[in-house]
Amino acid sequence: MKYSFIVPVYNRPDEVEELLESLTRQQSRDFEVIIVEDGSANPCREVCEKYAGKLDIHYYFKDNSGPGQSRNYGAEHAQGEWLVILDSDVVVPEGYLQAVDKELTDADSDAFGGPDRAHESFSDIQKAISYSMTSFFTTGGIRGGKKKLDKFYPRSFNMGVKKEVYQRLGGFSKMRFGEDIDFSIRIFKAGCKCRLFPDAWVYHKRRTDFRKFWRQVYNSGIARINLYMKYPESLKLVHLLPMVFTVGVGLLALLFPLGAVNYFFGYTHMQGAFGFACMEISVIPILLYSLLIFIDSSIRNRSIKIGAMSIVSSFIQLTGYGCGFIAASWKRMVLGKDEFHAFEKTFYK
Repeated sequence: MKYSFIVPVYNRPDEVEELLESLTRQQSRDFEVIIVEDGSANPCREVCEKYAGKLDIHYYFKDNSGPGQSRNYGAEHAQGEWLVILDSDVVVPEGYLQAVDKELTDADSDAFGGPDRAHESFSDIQKAISYSMTSFFTTGGIRGGKKKLDKFYPRSFNMGVKKEVYQRLGGFSKMRFGEDIDFSIRIFKAGCKCRLFPDAWVYHKRRTDFRKFWRQVYNSGIARINLYMKYPESLKLVHLLPMVFTVGVGLLALLFPLGAVNYFFGYTHMQGAFGFACMEISVIPILLYSLLIFIDSSIRNRSIKIGAMSIVSSFIQLTGYGCGFIAASWKRMVLGKDEFHAFEKTFYK
């Protein structure tokens, strides 16, 4: 058997059904599907049983230990030469394995990752969030696409690894968040060949509302510092950009009331002019950036509404990550605290 799809699941039976349905439409059939239920209160066993006659599917239930350890559990039971790691909230297009086969034929690899897109059926919020996580203008496209300032590190929503390499490296670590990047770093450090397969993309739902999205990106910012403490060389310029953006927006936000006070309550013409200049400086950069996001997202999504929502999601993506990055920097690098995460118990709520 060539491929083993490994999917950790936590309280998402509806999403699992969509994923399994998409796998039934794969042109290649040389694969198995391993679903690992990570202590869910709302399990997907019945959903998996529905596809027993359509897929070579194996269902396992275990106590909750996080996605990384659940993937390791699935890998222990996998029979495929390649382990393909997916999140439960993805939908796989028909030509996915065909694209993977072509890439593996063209050049040897030990591991790979692919990009993601938003499906037409996704909600407007999901499309806006997908835009902010994949756009060059929010650093998402820089980190995960063809245009990048750093080498490509596969993420767990769409990652493939040779089983032999997976076992040799010990699989995913016990990190609760950032464990996929930790694994990718170890793949590179072991001297393995890891490539981006641009045509092996998936539809990725990500979060369903802005509150959950904030929690996700805030934890991602924390995870980046936790990774830095393990691998100092892993911190690159691109990882600092959301923090710089967050600090910049914060300074501009402080500058506006300062300018307003001088403009409306200044006693001299010079004070009024200074206040007006401060208000302009604080507003214009944010307006220009928002306009850039609005135009680009509206064109890409063919929707003015999604374009407007993308402004919100983009600011959440950058400032949420930036705030988590800053908080973790202070607690870990200044106060000397151990690894932590802000939203662990309530991450999916």
